[in-house]
Amino acid sequence: MAVKKPLVLTNGQIEQLQSTDSLASVDLLQMINGNAGTIVIGTAVYTSANGTVDKARGNAVGTVNVIGLVGDTSILAAGSGGIQMDGILTATTGQWDAVAGTTGGLTRDVIYYLSSATAGLLTSTAPTTVSEFVVPVGIAISTTELKIEIGQRIKL
Repeated sequence: MAVKKPLVLTNGQIEQLQSTDSLASVDLLQMINGNAGTIVIGTAVYTSANGTVDKARGNAVGTVNVIGLVGDTSILAAGSGGIQMDGILTATTGQWDAVAGTTGGLTRDVIYYLSSATAGLLTSTAPTTVSEFVVPVGIAISTTELKIEIGQRIKL
């Protein structure tokens, strides 16, 4: 049987899907960083009262609603950048180490949660302290890729 390639629309022109292309898409929302500092790729964020994003943290109802992870390398304070809400977020092992407190990147098949201890960070250990929140953020599919799957928050 012959291999068939799907047709796609690129810049108004119909063409075959190339081997280097993908049909996968992700929701990348452009938002303003409302934090006083730079936020980096992989940082968990929530929408703050003034419509900007800030680092999410699992210790208070006001900061626990993760809308996504920073998808750009970094977003300067008061700057605009992409927030990835689904799909697979790819970063270097060093970048993941900075937001997940790991060495050598993510651990495959491990679920990562919103940290209750440090704003914006992820942890492979779900919070256990009463009054904190357990918020699953995604599952690692490699040392450099996290499949974003933001779950319901559970108050302990």
